[in-house]
Amino acid sequence: MIQLIPATIAHAQILATIHAESFPLAERWGPDAMALQLEQPNCFGHIDPAGGFVLARIAADEAEILTIAVAPGRRRAGSGQALLSAAIATATRYGAKSMFLEVSLTNLAAQALYQRLGFTQVGRRRRYYPDGGDALVMRRDLS
Repeated sequence: MIQLIPATIAHAQILATIHAESFPLAERWGPDAMALQLEQPNCFGHIDPAGGFVLARIAADEAEILTIAVAPGRRRAGSGQALLSAAIATATRYGAKSMFLEVSLTNLAAQALYQRLGFTQVGRRRRYYPDGGDALVMRRDLS
């Protein structure tokens, strides 16, 4: 069973390390970016100590996944689903009615995970990523 813990500013370096293992160089968030997000009162996160995390924020009644990462050696072991499910549950507890995220058009594994958890495509952001790749905007109702 995957045991998640709440992310805090003290975890910023760990989160940055996992992010660096999971994303191309131009998309990586450093420890300062992680800490900056976690300092915000409307931001929350969860960590899988085995190598994954999710950061999200809430604005009014909408939640947004800021980033989610699972270290390559931990993929397909349930961590991504556990992290996303925890973010959905936390956002729901805080009163969010819907959740959004962006995912690379080429990241089919992530898209499949998001669809399994009830997300559907609602838009597309052209040239969203530093490499010029498009992002799909996905949404899930939380009510």
